[in-house]
Amino acid sequence: MRASDVETIEAGRLTEARLIEMVFPEQTNHYGTLYGGQALALMDKAAFIAASRYCRRTVVTASSERVDFHVPVRQGQLVELLARVVATGRTSITVEVDMYSEDLLTGERQLGTHGRFVLVAVDVDGRAVPVLPLETAVAVDSPPHDP
Repeated sequence: MRASDVETIEAGRLTEARLIEMVFPEQTNHYGTLYGGQALALMDKAAFIAASRYCRRTVVTASSERVDFHVPVRQGQLVELLARVVATGRTSITVEVDMYSEDLLTGERQLGTHGRFVLVAVDVDGRAVPVLPLETAVAVDSPPHDP
């Protein structure tokens, strides 16, 4: 691979991340629906990826705020997680995560769970470090959005 084939995506440029997972039997309870803890773990993972790509630093989860479970997610369904950076503090990044369930065969899809997570950027010693403000990053570095 030539150096010209490599793209570097700077901090502040990406504010979204998407993950798709399949729900398997070991992730479900006796009703055949996704354990709430499994849903939270998937959502935290998506929030971590969105925050890490946004700030290009090591991040740790500081809190999960309100999480609403709208409908159960069933074994055999896909889950698509959409994580969006919605705010920044001096060292923190707030990420909203929507988890959609999708029937693999019919294509029917619905919002299953919504939550907010706060992550903090840290240095190698675990001390909080500043992150780029969201307003600046979006205004300066974001490519135009296609509808």
